[in-house]
Amino acid sequence: MDTVLWQTLAGTRGGPNRARILRALDERPRNANQLAEEFDLAYNTIRHHLDVLENNGVVESSEADYGTVYLPTDRTRNHWDTVETIITQVEG
Repeated sequence: MDTVLWQTLAGTRGGPNRARILRALDERPRNANQLAEEFDLAYNTIRHHLDVLENNGVVESSEADYGTVYLPTDRTRNHWDTVETIITQVEG
């Protein structure tokens, strides 16, 4: 999981945005529209980042068709020290 987190959050140009999204979702679950408004990013950009995070098992979503809510997976929470290390480096 550590490798997945490093690659997903720090290994690509979109990593810093994904790190910010993950931190926000750790504070409280949100949907894509709420994240787009909070970070002043296009909805489609947020959706892309959420898809990358979800496809890599970093976040999970409710199965609602409208207003799907995202939150970190238990696996991600079990590696939260790594997440914090990555976020510190990405924001640094």
